[in-house]
Amino acid sequence: MYCPFCRNPDSRVVDSRIADDGSAIRRRRQCPDCGRRFTTIETTSLTVIKRSGVGEPFSRAKVINGVRKACQGRPVTEDDLAMLAQEVEEAIRASGAAEIEAHEVGLAILGPLQKLDMVAYLRFASVYQAFESLEDFEAAIQLLRHEADAAAADAPRMPAPGSAGQDAAPDASREQGTLL
Repeated sequence: MYCPFCRNPDSRVVDSRIADDGSAIRRRRQCPDCGRRFTTIETTSLTVIKRSGVGEPFSRAKVINGVRKACQGRPVTEDDLAMLAQEVEEAIRASGAAEIEAHEVGLAILGPLQKLDMVAYLRFASVYQAFESLEDFEAAIQLLRHEADAAAADAPRMPAPGSAGQDAAPDASREQGTLL
């Protein structure tokens, strides 16, 4: 690492910290020649390979713009979109691959988008998965309903009022206390 002040090709790491979102490392360095300090930020590069075979750096902004169209008119905030893009990037980086197909980015978007908004999910999936007929929509909706039913069946249930586990009404045969 060249010193930005004196161009010395050597430097010493004084401090290292992980960035807030965990996607970069911030290093504080000191030049042994001039003694001045400077900061570097190290990130791993993530390349998306498009259908044409061209590679380009992964962009959260592109994820947000693509999903924003599907969320148009839905109760989804910009913060929701930013969180979704971060979740997508973290999932892709967790795979450990330096290069990823654009198709895989789309697949990584579907899960978080489904949790965020079902209508936006259907809109995005219809374009991304190239729905060609009403049957494609019906199949996707049936799958969503099946997943929702399965999730509801797995959710802990609260006992209904008056069922076992709740205090029963006081027994009328109990003795009444007397007032003195």
